[in-house]
Amino acid sequence: MWWLCRRCYFLQATVSRRLNYISKEIDIVVHTLSTYPELNSSIKMEVGIEGCLHIEFDYNKSKYHLKDVIVGKIYFLLVRIKIKHMEIDIIKRETTGTGPNVYHENDTIAKYEIMDGAPVRGESIPIRLFLAGYEMTPTMRDINKKFSVRYYLNLVLIDEEERRYFKQQSAQMAPVTMMTQPTMLYTQPVMMPPNPFGSITGVQGSSEQG
Repeated sequence: MWWLCRRCYFLQATVSRRLNYISKEIDIVVHTLSTYPELNSSIKMEVGIEGCLHIEFDYNKSKYHLKDVIVGKIYFLLVRIKIKHMEIDIIKRETTGTGPNVYHENDTIAKYEIMDGAPVRGESIPIRLFLAGYEMTPTMRDINKKFSVRYYLNLVLIDEEERRYFKQQSAQMAPVTMMTQPTMLYTQPVMMPPNPFGSITGVQGSSEQG
């Protein structure tokens, strides 16, 4: 498992002297008190080919925590092509850089088969995908305007001639605590001795690209 970017916060103490300085750093944890809004609407969409295929699908919500379950259902309203396989994929898209130097990396986190065989008109297929078994991180949007992580639910249908039909929908992933109740994280206090030489700087944050 490799990473494109790492964000960290640390406390840095610097003692300034005439010829040089002494610096010491320790990592700290920073917890945001912001939470997702209580409104978590379901996703309802349609996909089809005029005169050949018409499908409705819905997911129970648009925001999930990392141990959640994606629940939904697929409805076949019109089927005039021979579909042999259907799956739902979870795609993670990482974006780094700014301006013309933007780099995108797509990774398929999960492939989950929800149908094997030809459906008929009026049939419905249930979806139940457990997220706990996959290595995922929360959704991150424009961290330092240089880094983002977004997730998409990708519904894929394959016919007997190996043609692929798909519909993609974004979904937010959050830590378990943010989707239940806020939890404060504390760091152990560090006692600093009196400084006879100079000033001490404060908290700094950094983002490293790898």
